[in-house]
Amino acid sequence: MTRPPRLRVDGHTFRDPQNREITLRGINVAGEAKYPKTPNVPSFVLEDFFDGDNVSFVGRPFTVEDAHTHFSRLRKWGYNTIRYLFTWEAIEHAGPGIYDQNWVAFTIEILRVAKDYGFYVFMDPHQDVWSRFSGGSGAPMWTLYAAGLNPRAFKKTEAAMVHNTYDNPALFPKMVWSTNYTRLVCQTMFTLFWAGKDFAPKAIIDGTNIQDYLQSHFIAACKYLAQRIHEAGGLENDVIIGWESMNEPHRGLVGVQDISVIPPEQQLQLGTSPTAFQAMLTGSGRACEITTWAFGNFGPYETGRELVDPEGESAWLPADYDDTRYGWRRDPEWKLGECLWAQHGVWDPTSDRLVQKDYFSKNHKTGEQLDYEKFTNTYFLDYYRKYRDAIRGVWPESIMLCQPPVMEVPPDLKGTADDDPNMVHAVHYYDGLTLLTKHWNRLYNVDVIGVLRGKYWTPAFAVKIGETAIRNCLRDQLKFLRDESLRYMGDHPMIFSEIGIPYDMDDKHAYKTGDYSSQVRAMDANHFALEGSTANGFTLWLYASQNDHEWGDQWNGEDYPFIPLKITPYQVGLIEILDKISDLSLILNHPHIPKVKAVKKNK
Repeated sequence: MTRPPRLRVDGHTFRDPQNREITLRGINVAGEAKYPKTPNVPSFVLEDFFDGDNVSFVGRPFTVEDAHTHFSRLRKWGYNTIRYLFTWEAIEHAGPGIYDQNWVAFTIEILRVAKDYGFYVFMDPHQDVWSRFSGGSGAPMWTLYAAGLNPRAFKKTEAAMVHNTYDNPALFPKMVWSTNYTRLVCQTMFTLFWAGKDFAPKAIIDGTNIQDYLQSHFIAACKYLAQRIHEAGGLENDVIIGWESMNEPHRGLVGVQDISVIPPEQQLQLGTSPTAFQAMLTGSGRACEITTWAFGNFGPYETGRELVDPEGESAWLPADYDDTRYGWRRDPEWKLGECLWAQHGVWDPTSDRLVQKDYFSKNHKTGEQLDYEKFTNTYFLDYYRKYRDAIRGVWPESIMLCQPPVMEVPPDLKGTADDDPNMVHAVHYYDGLTLLTKHWNRLYNVDVIGVLRGKYWTPAFAVKIGETAIRNCLRDQLKFLRDESLRYMGDHPMIFSEIGIPYDMDDKHAYKTGDYSSQVRAMDANHFALEGSTANGFTLWLYASQNDHEWGDQWNGEDYPFIPLKITPYQVGLIEILDKISDLSLILNHPHIPKVKAVKKNK
């Protein structure tokens, strides 16, 4: 007889084989998955950075030997769930269709260790702003070459802000990497990935449009990993509960109404903030005067203007580039040495004149007007179905964790053919003010979700004064997202697969003084919000084994560590305290012990 799965979806809850309701209490493992082990290239290192084909992620997030230390620690602290990060680059870095067999085998070993400690694990194909080579993580370098882009030219054209190539990595502006979503490279790559057939029909490679080329390779790589895990045996249902669709998908330019202005929904502006058309111009070597922004206690504010002059350098591959490197064949209609969007008539490179400012505002085949909601319910869902069917083709019982675009209205699936009873809604939420200012403001905060959903006549009414009001505001935002999920997605569990706080607040004040009161207050407010949200669980961002006080998580200056491997005296004391209380945590969470309510009653 086949054993029942350790975790199953039952309506909007999770249940175990004894039919008890389960809440997922977890953490993301681990930050090191974003960059290679060999050579070791965290985001502040330039050496070997551009040799993106010859890398290995074997040893990420940590060695098999160290895995016991990390998983036992997390289990003792009461966590029962791991969101397991891996990247497309880790699987297929050497070129299209060339899979890293050693990394796949290594990953299976790590998952077996996680099984020893009784975790629920779901697999997260992680990306941030497309790729390491565009300032984030995720896709292999060859995908940029496939799109006709030149990673070595991103710095001078500001087509992407990349920590590795920044003149002084120690001065890389905090959180400026996230504005890469609205720069040329990321806007182009995501537009091609979701909607290349509609907006870039000339982009044909190996006889297929770049949209299908990129999507098919990404999905095939994930399916290959799923297949190898399936063949290994003893992991599906026992430790792996499911697969997430893609970390933080972004629409690119799909639905942008006018590329000559900053869209009103583009709230995050830091450093130089070009319009999409300005990004196309500088990406083609033209000089532009671009507005600059900073982020203060009341959000983004304009600081001036700056001349960005690439001095003729282009972010696009030159016309004489040897395009045989990866063995593909590019259609003759797709010319190297020229902006892809100029080739589609968006702008005229002979006069630098914008021709079609609304080019991305509608579907050119149907004439249908597009916005973020339309994008989510069409282009994103088309991808999600392909990904879902590929994973389910290997493992039909897999729980699918659908993660739509962050902070946007989820797809309207309730009562449709996509209202899958074995689906979970995965949501991300960060307290934006704390995230961007790296400061826990006890005086005021903002109901960001309320503003985004049009709850207030003016944003001024969204300001919440006092720490109690702030905590309640965070809780109410998470509860709104949970209710919205039931309204749009249907009767499914919802988890916050990312939520967390920066630890390097107030110019790393705690590291200098040992006073972590701001971090404690911020984390407590987040957990208060989670408890009041009625969601079915969470996985904190982030567990990082290679964190230090100089470079944080070793990636873009972020510092979200739970506990690093190399620990400070303060953290030694924290670990000792947690270890002492961990036995109680294990007792309370043991499947054969009455639940917490009964224990509290005895107390």
